[in-house]
Amino acid sequence: MGSQLPEVVLVRIFSFLDAHSLLQASQVSKYWNKVAERDHLWRTLCLKRWSFCSAVHQRLDTWTWKQLFFHQRKQERRLTLSQPEDFVCKEASGNLGFLGPMEYLSENGLTMDGKEKSVLCTVSSNRLLYVWDVQEGAILWASPVQKSRIEKLVTLPQMYLVMTVDVEGTIKVWNCQDEDALAALTMPRGCVSVDACLTKDGPFLLVGDSQGDIYTFTVPELKQVSKVTGYQFSVDLLHCSPDKKWVFACGKLQNFTSKVFLMEGLLSGTHQTVPLPFSSCCRACWAPGRDSRITMMCQRGPNRKTGFPTFELLTERTQGKTAIRAEGPGGTRFHAPQTRHPDTGRVSLHVCACVLYETAQQLASFLLSDNLESPNWMGVGTDDMIVFDSGPYLYLSTIGGLIVQRFQDHQGAICSLWVDSLRVLTTSVDNALHVYMWEKGSSYPYLQSCCHLEHRSHGQPSGSYASSVTCDSMSIVRMVSRSRHSSVLMMYSLNM
Repeated sequence: MGSQLPEVVLVRIFSFLDAHSLLQASQVSKYWNKVAERDHLWRTLCLKRWSFCSAVHQRLDTWTWKQLFFHQRKQERRLTLSQPEDFVCKEASGNLGFLGPMEYLSENGLTMDGKEKSVLCTVSSNRLLYVWDVQEGAILWASPVQKSRIEKLVTLPQMYLVMTVDVEGTIKVWNCQDEDALAALTMPRGCVSVDACLTKDGPFLLVGDSQGDIYTFTVPELKQVSKVTGYQFSVDLLHCSPDKKWVFACGKLQNFTSKVFLMEGLLSGTHQTVPLPFSSCCRACWAPGRDSRITMMCQRGPNRKTGFPTFELLTERTQGKTAIRAEGPGGTRFHAPQTRHPDTGRVSLHVCACVLYETAQQLASFLLSDNLESPNWMGVGTDDMIVFDSGPYLYLSTIGGLIVQRFQDHQGAICSLWVDSLRVLTTSVDNALHVYMWEKGSSYPYLQSCCHLEHRSHGQPSGSYASSVTCDSMSIVRMVSRSRHSSVLMMYSLNM
């Protein structure tokens, strides 16, 4: 028998394989099978495909990462092949008031016992916070009536915590079990944007206010960690990167550049940031599976001329100082002052964007054609593919501006868009919901149209609707409103 590769070398080679190739390799010999079964190889595959897997290690119990991988792929396949009749729809209506933001409180609907449950949070103009069992369409918990209307909501599913902000700027932390909030804090100025993240240093809440300051608080205590001045005006968008290393911040439609902060800098109170050389940003999305890559949607002028720049964020250590630099499309360079952390002397931040020439791995910036209606929504899917709306149309583009697909599955204008690494959901003013799934193509990933869901309540007239949509691995939830006074919550789950 010939010599065989050392196990450490074979593991390294196998780490570059996808799941199908890894299964094929496991059939070559008993030795290869043993190596291919190693748990950390399958954990890596899980983490590449599903970001929530970074928080499930303690709950695997007797499951292996390989079993988890195929369990989740089976769920995805069921959704891909599903038709409208495969969904059970639970409708919540009545005296709910006008429903505002909604977010899942469950960890992507994941459990290991085959009894998946999706838990969703919504806020209401009735000054209530609701928690829903999506599969049953029932309220699990409701807060006491608050003094002021809640307008913002963010969740930490790993800790089963919800953070709310009302119109008076009062922040509260809820465990959605007790009647009283775990902590409360009233901000000195209006809260415009919020995000929450679980980092290696613990859970934190980020708040952008109306005067350009960014606050960092501990969770659930709401103790202030830092306050950093980002802008002279309101911080309209705050987005933590998937790896919780970066924080994107910007003011919508202002003549100020967007910025990226190092999370470590926010936690230590140092101002480690770089301006991105684009202003008037109205949307921004981190790329799934590429923790340091972000795409912005910028709109300028009365005609809302729309551009999509994409940036890669890198860190680099230097001797004695931290250099911060941004390089824009075409090689234009933007320099920020050099700073150094007084204790650690780290981190160098480089932000680079270059025009997409011949390789898809280069970053890019492009403008939409004048004959396209300006988008209201955008998202980034697998392999840096950009999804955006234009009236009733849905477009799929590369980061370099090559239009790969165009869909017209709606009669009316698209009014909300949900994009992740697995699926794309759209809703329209004609009260319709369409589901797409990502597929791998020979040149680029593409979208496979799956199913079209329409639902109208008894006595609900036809007409124009405002709606939003979200989903996890087991359910889809759509909020539909026809006035500023009432909403209907439609909760879809696959029929087991």
